[in-house]
Amino acid sequence: MRTPLAFIAQRWTPSPRIVRRAALSAVVMSVIIIVTGGAVRLTGSGLGCDTWPKCTDGSLIVTAEQGFHGAVEFGNRMLTYVLSAAVGWAIFATRSAKPRRRNLTRLAWAQFWMVMSNAVIGGITVWMGLNPWTVAGHFMAANALLTVATITWIRVGEGDGAPKPRVPRPVRKLSWAIVVVSAVLIALGTTVTGAGKHAGDSSDVPRMPWDWTNAAHVHAIAAWLVCALAIAMWLILRVVDAPDDTRARARDLLVVLAAQGVIGYVQYFTGVPEILVGAHMLGSSLMWVAVVRLAMSLRERPSAEPELPAKAPEMAAL
Repeated sequence: MRTPLAFIAQRWTPSPRIVRRAALSAVVMSVIIIVTGGAVRLTGSGLGCDTWPKCTDGSLIVTAEQGFHGAVEFGNRMLTYVLSAAVGWAIFATRSAKPRRRNLTRLAWAQFWMVMSNAVIGGITVWMGLNPWTVAGHFMAANALLTVATITWIRVGEGDGAPKPRVPRPVRKLSWAIVVVSAVLIALGTTVTGAGKHAGDSSDVPRMPWDWTNAAHVHAIAAWLVCALAIAMWLILRVVDAPDDTRARARDLLVVLAAQGVIGYVQYFTGVPEILVGAHMLGSSLMWVAVVRLAMSLRERPSAEPELPAKAPEMAAL
């Protein structure tokens, strides 16, 4: 008995462009949900809906009494359905592509389960009154989704053959160092916001037990380390005569890091205004996408060549 996905796949074959756009839509929505989630916290609307999955004990949706904060929080919850639709489109498109690519479909399905699990984490965050540790976990889970969505998007444009390196091994190791340090940088960013001024609701929301300025200094050190590694990568790729697209990915990362650094220092010295914090969160997402793209551009996966059928004896004799 065929599943609905198999039924659709039998009757619809999307073009490679449609599949790639479907995968990209999941990336875009993953970034949007991170930024709008930040907007919920920055506007003090984290408890605009004071329970989950309902908005209030007596209402599934926001009520007039909850005002602006309730509308912001409920609006962000509704965007989860838009994100789910984008991920669903990616699942349908990858499953219907010909020839069938099971690994690509698994990546798309992984996004669906990550959306569902992070929705639960978000609910737990509300139940716990915006505990900064659960808020941080909610943010890191959203970045995990962004990672898988970006990998899916990139893999759509590749084949399913064994990966082949495009640069020497030490350069690939450097790329993994950039990935690891960038992940640490993002995690350290949560310690700044977890102890900082924008708690997400009233002033009695608990904060992480350290001074946010000290956390910001540690975060800045990690940022400078990422910048140093990215500059080293850009120079080394020129030395080893790496492919043009790989060098372009390194350049893109440097541009994003430069913009992110400017925003970070300006927000620090201007008292972390909400608009700049939101821009910094957008920059964080774009930086992570650039890091993943750079790492994956250091290898290529050609299309797997189909096996040729054995020649019939009478044909072999000709």
